[in-house]
Amino acid sequence: MVAIRVSLPVPLRRSFDYEYERPLAPGVRVRVPLGRRVLTGIVIEVPAAPVAGVTLRPILEVIDEQPLLSDEQLQLLRFAADYYHHPLGEVLFAALPAGLKRGQGVVPLKTYKLTPKGRAADAAHFGRAKRQAALWQAIKAAGAMTESDLKILGTGLRPILRALGAQGLVEECESQEEPAPAINASAVVLRPDQRAACAAVAATYGHFAAFLLFGVTGSGKTEVYLELLAEVLAAGGQALVLVPEIGLTPQLVARLSARLGAVVGMLHSGLASGERARLWSAAATGRIAVVVGTRSAVFTPMRRLALVIVDEEHDPSFKQQEGFRYHARDLAVWRAKHLGVPVVLGSATPSLESYRHARLGQYHMLTLPNRGPRRALPTVRLIDLGRESARSGLSAPLVEALRGRLARGEQALLFLNRRGYAPVLLCPECRWHAPCDRCDARLTVHLGRQRLRCHHCGREQAMPSACPSCGHPKLLRVGEGTERIEERLRGSLPDARIARVDRDTIGSRPAFETLLRKVHGHEIDVLIGTQMLAKGHDFPNVTLVGVIDADQGLHGSDFRADEQLFSQIVQVAGRAGRDEKPGEVLIQTHHPGHPLWAPLIRLDYDAFAEMALRDRRDTLFPPYAHCALMRAEARAPNLATRFLEAARQLAGDSPDVVLGCVLPAVLARRAGYYRAQLLATSPRRATLQTWLKVWLSRISDIPDAPRVRWSLDVDPYSLF
Repeated sequence: MVAIRVSLPVPLRRSFDYEYERPLAPGVRVRVPLGRRVLTGIVIEVPAAPVAGVTLRPILEVIDEQPLLSDEQLQLLRFAADYYHHPLGEVLFAALPAGLKRGQGVVPLKTYKLTPKGRAADAAHFGRAKRQAALWQAIKAAGAMTESDLKILGTGLRPILRALGAQGLVEECESQEEPAPAINASAVVLRPDQRAACAAVAATYGHFAAFLLFGVTGSGKTEVYLELLAEVLAAGGQALVLVPEIGLTPQLVARLSARLGAVVGMLHSGLASGERARLWSAAATGRIAVVVGTRSAVFTPMRRLALVIVDEEHDPSFKQQEGFRYHARDLAVWRAKHLGVPVVLGSATPSLESYRHARLGQYHMLTLPNRGPRRALPTVRLIDLGRESARSGLSAPLVEALRGRLARGEQALLFLNRRGYAPVLLCPECRWHAPCDRCDARLTVHLGRQRLRCHHCGREQAMPSACPSCGHPKLLRVGEGTERIEERLRGSLPDARIARVDRDTIGSRPAFETLLRKVHGHEIDVLIGTQMLAKGHDFPNVTLVGVIDADQGLHGSDFRADEQLFSQIVQVAGRAGRDEKPGEVLIQTHHPGHPLWAPLIRLDYDAFAEMALRDRRDTLFPPYAHCALMRAEARAPNLATRFLEAARQLAGDSPDVVLGCVLPAVLARRAGYYRAQLLATSPRRATLQTWLKVWLSRISDIPDAPRVRWSLDVDPYSLF
């Protein structure tokens, strides 16, 4: 019998030894006993010498004949576990689709192709059955289409597919072949700056180089991506494209598929587990050449990976905020460096970390400074709410600007990153306000549903008809959310076709895609939305963007508050004037003299970055320092604080690591848990990493540790 070391998906910072009749390759899944449970684990090594004097339990079942995780993946995941100081077993299983985590196999990906009868048919065969003709034509053009390819084409295609099958025109097969990319000529002629960017990246194929593609909104970064991907596929390579939001994935996949053919797949948490596993496997075998995915797609196995692209690299969605708290952008850079391939980070508002890397020469800076001929950046103007009154959140100048756009047949977008009707329900008599009984937060009014809802823990209750404290019959709804803006706008512009876009109105990906089609079909005049609309969307007829409450982030307690606000407004401003019609952005603010507005009005990211980097350097925050944040939460009021105080005592003194004070979290109580945090900072990354390993090894000695939920966040995105 041979000792086999296995990692299990448990919150323990160790692996487990079992025995088996022969050696097993790292990356193979096995079923093993742990206590009274049977768990799926992953083999990580055959130890040279198991622990002496210990009787090993046997492996119950070997699930895979060949390793499910490649050596390259295992190295990436080991690095991630070490760097983020998270249990290796949980990290390994975070990389797997849900079905594979449970020990299931991969069901072959269904593929549909034309039969000989289908290939001999012509368009006249379908008569008035236009959708059948369109689907037949799409399969004919692609040669074969998977279920995922069909979903990109739209919803409701399964009955049409069955009808084509019943006519003997289409058949189902299980294709294991690698489709050749059907690269179509680009309809866009690249500008000189785009061609220069492509040439710079192409010159590094075959070895590592990091590029920051810094292009203003609407400057054609996606066209650069398409050209680079076409070159990689023509050379027989694979590429990984990371995007921050599920909502951005289908439209990007559609553009890539139109250019590159049926070799593009998308991976994100919205897919069914079986489909995700099949696509994951297809990428591993090379049947999918380009993977477009959200955060977790960074772990996708790709044996011929030749290029990595991270679009909107600044976006906070790339940072996992619960459990295994990794940053997908940073792991993408590490993976590219480890494999010796180029990585391209694209943004109109780069993270200050990436921007500084480029200034220091660690990244190559590629700039796209304009939108091209006849496509100017929008003009930006402040509306001083100290001078202009705003009724229900909308000032008179903004309403008049909306009327002007509608009269010209143009579209507008209003941005407010706060859903619901009003953030506060207040009694004017006794000053009672509706609190969440589980969080240190107020309940938000959702008037259409007559409900109060906590946007932190999800607690809901009916809206009271009178004050629960004093019985006053008239409660005030204070502040504005998207629902209230919609109500006001329908009163001011009764003939306008208005759509509200937030998580209350858009509950699924098909619903969002339907909305986008209506916008492009000019069935909607005014969009009112949250950050779901702020990035990545191209609305050619939108010429006006209104930012309703720009002051939300001006005085935030987090060190990234200004950076996030600047990025968010620039991104939403970039929706205006993307075609030849000039665009305008109106920003409502109570603080027109705030220093943030000067560079923002000019859409001058460089000026903002200079100002923000000076502040970061003076306060010793990233990128001038490296941080780790220990968070703790417990049911008892003082337990989390006491645990962190004990952890601080165990840390001891270090000349190169500064430990802050134990502080309550900004939201001190959430979902019934009392929360506190402790920040460690060092000017050198390696010093902090070494110190963290020693410190964490002592945490289990704290008596309160079993009663506290604690986590470590290396390179925290925020201090909330």
